[in-house]
Amino acid sequence: MSDPLRIVSRDSPMALAQVERVRAELAVLRPELRTEVVPVKTTGDRWMGDLSQVEGKGAFTKEVDAALLAGAADLAVHCVKDIPADRPLPAGTTFAAFLERDDVRDALIDREGRTLAELPPGTRIGTSSVRRVAQLAASYPHVECVPMRGNANRRLEKLAAGDADALLLAVSGLERIGRTDVITEILSVETMLPPVGAGVLALQCREDDTATSEIVSGLGHPGTDRETQAERMLLHVLQGHCNSPIAGYATTRGGELSLRASVFTPDGKTVLNAHEWAGRLDPSTLGTSVAVALLRQGARDLIDSIAH
Repeated sequence: MSDPLRIVSRDSPMALAQVERVRAELAVLRPELRTEVVPVKTTGDRWMGDLSQVEGKGAFTKEVDAALLAGAADLAVHCVKDIPADRPLPAGTTFAAFLERDDVRDALIDREGRTLAELPPGTRIGTSSVRRVAQLAASYPHVECVPMRGNANRRLEKLAAGDADALLLAVSGLERIGRTDVITEILSVETMLPPVGAGVLALQCREDDTATSEIVSGLGHPGTDRETQAERMLLHVLQGHCNSPIAGYATTRGGELSLRASVFTPDGKTVLNAHEWAGRLDPSTLGTSVAVALLRQGARDLIDSIAH
């Protein structure tokens, strides 16, 4: 490939840091390859209101996908958690690789340095994640969640300005922008179950671009691929929308894949749980099986009852 490989991504500092990880790994895999970055601003980055009013999570991927399909770029880098799973990928595109998974946990950033268990009643926690809001309501009903969107740096600025007393942010995101210094507590997955695709970067290309696919496929991580397949099939079968508090986390231990998932009401008063080991099931079948277990508990009615 004589021309540079053009990599499209959101233009936020975190997204660009993710692209630099891809470029660094490509430089090791293919030292002769030249790359360039094509940054785009997405609807989700421009809109600071309720995501359900601007196509939900698709708001973070639409412009990136468009650049890829238009031929303005050869490769797209996405956070898997931002890619809708209730619909197929845009026609003509495919996943070329999933990079090895980063930390899936959430971090508490408290201005007073307190842990989640130490927060007094009325503490304002900044987050617009329905998954986080529901889990806090279920286990820490004495705290108050205040809507807060924007990239991680912007949210930290809002915290410093007093818009909230504390924040919840992804550990992996803080690692990518070099701000782990602000973390006061890393929450276990038992305390805060992650979203589907947490910590995973996806490389997406056009289906007919076999050259790019062959180049970047070597960056793929088999374990992360299996975990991501299971999680995304779970979300696909549940048909969750952007206002659905759904969490799902697949892990691989001793070569064995398991998937744990929960569906919540927004107020955290109803929590549906399911957990299965794959055994002889392939990842997609495992995701389907866990989703069916949740649907049998009433997940369909719960999800459909939430406005979106």
